[in-house]
Amino acid sequence: MANPAPSSTILNAQGAKIPRWAGVAALGVVFGDLGTSPLYTLQTVVQAMGGQFTPASALGVLSAVFWTLIITISIKYCLFVMRADNHGEGGILALMSLIGANTLSGRVAVLTGMGLLGAALIYGDGAITPAISVLSALEDINVVTASFKPYVMPTAVAILLALFASQRYGTEKIGRAFGPVMLLWFVVIAILGIVAIMKHPAVLAAIDPRYAINFLKHSGKAGVFVLGGVFLCITGGEALYADMGHILAKSQSGALGILSCCLPCS
Repeated sequence: MANPAPSSTILNAQGAKIPRWAGVAALGVVFGDLGTSPLYTLQTVVQAMGGQFTPASALGVLSAVFWTLIITISIKYCLFVMRADNHGEGGILALMSLIGANTLSGRVAVLTGMGLLGAALIYGDGAITPAISVLSALEDINVVTASFKPYVMPTAVAILLALFASQRYGTEKIGRAFGPVMLLWFVVIAILGIVAIMKHPAVLAAIDPRYAINFLKHSGKAGVFVLGGVFLCITGGEALYADMGHILAKSQSGALGILSCCLPCS
C-alpha cells in the first residue's frame, strides 16, 4: 500500500506534489512584477496627459486599467494561454515546439519568426521592467524628502545587482523569500485602496467599461500615448505562462485569487 503524501503537500490531478507554500512562492516569482506595476502606471499616464488629470479623465483611465487587467490577465492568460503548455512547461519557446517547427517553410516559418520575435521581446522586458520597477519605487521617496534624490540612481543599481546575483539560488528559494514580502505588499495596497474607496466611493463607477471607451474616443491622439501607459499595468503578466514549469498552474491560480482581491483595490 502506497504511503500517503506528507501533510505539508497536496496532490494535483496528475499526482504531482504541490507544497502548501507554493501559492505564496508564486506571489514572489510570478506576481512580483505584475503586482508592482501600479507604482509607475498612473505616473506614466499622467505624464502622457501633460499633467491634466481631471476627475472625468481619472475615471476613464482607471476603467481602462481595470478592464485591461481583467481581460488580459484573468481571461486571456488564465483561461486560454495557460492551457497551451508543453508537458507542464510554458513560455514562448515551449509554445514554438508545440507547432513542430522542424522546418522553415510556409506557415511554420512565419510562426517560428513570431516565436523568435516574442523571445526577443522577453529579453527586452526582462532587462527594462526590473529597472523601471526599482527606480520608480525609489523615486517615490522624493515625495517625502528631496535630500535622497542624489542617491536614487546608485541605490537602484545596487538593488538590481543584488537581485540579479541572487537568481543563482534558484526559483524555489527566491519565491519562498519574496513571497511573504509580496503578500504583505498586496495586503497593504488593498487596505489603502479600500480606505480611499470609502472616502471617494464615486470611483467605483470606473468598473463600467463605457468610461474607458468614452475617454479613448474623445482624447484624440493623446489617447494612444495614454493607452501605452495603461498597458504598463499588465507588465509581468507573461510570467504566468513563462514560469509554469517553475510554479505549477494550480499554485498560480491560488495566488491569482489573492492578487484579484488586492490589486483592483489599489
